Amino acid sequence: MFRYSIPRRLALIAACAFVLSSCASTEALTTQSQLRDSDSLSASAALGKVNVGGAAWPDDRWWTTLGDPQLDALIGEALAASPAIDAADARTRKALAQSGLADAMRKPILGAGAQVLALQIPETLAGRDIGGKFSVANLLTLSLKYNPDLWGVDKSKWQAAIGNARASEVDAQAARLTLAANIARTYVALAQAFDTLDAANAETTRAEALIALNQQRIKAGLDNTIALNQNRSTSASAKQQAQAAQQQIDALRNALAALAGAGPDRGLQIDRPKLATPDISLPSLLSSDLLARRADIVAARWRVEAAAHGIDASKAAFYPTINLSMMVGLAAGNLGDLFGSNALLVNGGPGLTLPIFEGGRLRNQLMATNADYDLAVASYNQTLLGAIHEVTDAIQAARALGAQIVTTQQARDTAGKAHALVQQRYRAGLATQLDVLAAQRPLLQLDQQLAALNAKRRTAAIDLDQALGGGLSVDAPNTTATK
Repeated sequence: MFRYSIPRRLALIAACAFVLSSCASTEALTTQSQLRDSDSLSASAALGKVNVGGAAWPDDRWWTTLGDPQLDALIGEALAASPAIDAADARTRKALAQSGLADAMRKPILGAGAQVLALQIPETLAGRDIGGKFSVANLLTLSLKYNPDLWGVDKSKWQAAIGNARASEVDAQAARLTLAANIARTYVALAQAFDTLDAANAETTRAEALIALNQQRIKAGLDNTIALNQNRSTSASAKQQAQAAQQQIDALRNALAALAGAGPDRGLQIDRPKLATPDISLPSLLSSDLLARRADIVAARWRVEAAAHGIDASKAAFYPTINLSMMVGLAAGNLGDLFGSNALLVNGGPGLTLPIFEGGRLRNQLMATNADYDLAVASYNQTLLGAIHEVTDAIQAARALGAQIVTTQQARDTAGKAHALVQQRYRAGLATQLDVLAAQRPLLQLDQQLAALNAKRRTAAIDLDQALGGGLSVDAPNTTATK
């Protein structure tokens, strides 16, 4: 009779559980957001006549197109020693450990124990026959606990943890890309600071030459002090610009050393950059391929997947749970009797828990996970939208800067010809040194403008390489999370 009563009672309890669990309903609790289709974000008209090719995606060493081995070395040092990368890797390891913990919750737990148990029950509770006597029990036990997870609560939690872990792995890759891009931009700024220093020194030299001529003309009674004071002001301003440029060079060197994970002395070893200006082109399948190449998009997609599994776990929590526990052991008052045939101790059996009235806990928990999913979808859609716009911004900036560089170079060539002609006239005695120095001024100004435009053009190339994913190889979820 005892052998068959437990299954029958358990079946009865389970039947009642399904009826009573209807008290905790998921009715009207749904998500509000949907994943956006990348093809809906058209950018062909905004991109215009941009060079498009299938081989235009950057590789994982995209910065080498700038053609400076010193930059390559700095980025290599940073990727190997930066605390920011160490922190990102630590977050990944923590997320993987959390997914391992979630997986462990799905498996049986087996444990063994040994205990010496002292016991005395008061006579007022157990009477004189048992109470008031001190006894000692020696226990050896083997325990088993297992949750069959019939509705997939633990599995969904594990899958959610896996999704978050994958997102953390991708975030670590994105941190490497961001670090490399920041170093490249800072390096370009350092190159521009050196160009600014050159321009300021050249302007100082020109102004000093004008001051010397002004002084000679004043002594000869050919001029007054107006031009002299103007040129002295120009010289002082140029010297101040040179000092500011040198300060910027020092600060940028120090910033590069910090980004590389080194001390300030490393910055003093950085020589003047020697950068090329890379060509810019755009991949032919921008919208669709960008999803698999942008680390932030892939990470956001993994978080949507994790949030979807979180909803599954919250829904499954509305159903009854069954827990199996068993303890087998040996118990005896004397150690010598511990392994006798009469020392067997058995305790355990199935248990069932069902939600009937939770004060709204389960519904609010589901509402929270639905909101988490909507937030993850919104973050994904925003990341996708931002990615398309970042690519477009970089392309448009590069295109506009390219046109400005061509126009400014034409102006510089014209100014160079004018300066050369004045020099010829000066050598022929048909022009003065004042004319030569006056013709030199627009030439120096245009050189400085060209240096600034080239720096912006290189920065636009860096922005585009980063916007296109920086050549990272990341894995997106294989399933489509839709709720």
